Amino acid sequence: MIQKRKKIGRFLKKYAFLFIGPVLASIGLEIFLIPNNIVDGGITGISIMASHLTKLPLGAFIFTLNIPFFILGYYQIGKTFVLSTLFSITILSIGVSILQPVPGLTNDTLLAAVFGGIILGIGVGIVVRYGGSLDGTEVVAIVTTKRTGFSVGEVVLFFNIFILSSAGLLFGWDRAMYSLIAYIIAFKVIDLTIEGLDESKAVMIVTEKTDEIAKVLLARLGRGVTFLEGRGGYTGQTKGVIYSVITRLEIAKLKSIIDEIDEDAFVTIHDVHEVIGGRLKKRAIH
Repeated sequence: MIQKRKKIGRFLKKYAFLFIGPVLASIGLEIFLIPNNIVDGGITGISIMASHLTKLPLGAFIFTLNIPFFILGYYQIGKTFVLSTLFSITILSIGVSILQPVPGLTNDTLLAAVFGGIILGIGVGIVVRYGGSLDGTEVVAIVTTKRTGFSVGEVVLFFNIFILSSAGLLFGWDRAMYSLIAYIIAFKVIDLTIEGLDESKAVMIVTEKTDEIAKVLLARLGRGVTFLEGRGGYTGQTKGVIYSVITRLEIAKLKSIIDEIDEDAFVTIHDVHEVIGGRLKKRAIH
């Protein structure tokens, strides 16, 4: 019964955020970008240009042009992803249709590009974080990546270069450049939204003083640690390895602790995109 409630709770939380994300994206598009002839990338960008040329509703283009990608995603990626994407894009289509009569918030093109990019990026990032997508080109990119040597980012970039070039021909090259500014801002905000603000770092410490360092990390940073066992490739000697996850702000303190205890320790630090479970939050600070 408890597991069932948790499952229902996770389901409701997921679809609540899959609703909030497209709403924010709709605001970024209709309140900031579109009134200033600034184009987004992907299918949304194509839809904006098609709507401008035909005077037909933008929401209808966004939904209709994404249908082939729903079908492709169903067979190539999976039903769960497609259902999440279908729900999100439906909300986006409805959102832009409702907001279309609302006048833009600013006529300053640079402000529109910056704030439109931020709000759009947050919206798209939320959807991606909860297992969906707001653009069919991402589905094509995922499928193409499996069959070619190109990454998802490279495929999406190729699509968007073509779309932004088309926007330059339609709206003028100054608008294409503002569109590029909005795209870059949205791209960075999407990453920030997906990865979170904590910027967690995974740390691996190869040392002969595992117990001492672990105790100090627990006492002074309040971080749990995991002990691994390693063997030097050159010497063949067994060495202790400590694995832990800290925040970006604790890196300097970690280095100081290691220098105090073992100057010869070998340390690697790398980004962590998401942490699930475990005990990341601090327990004590001394």
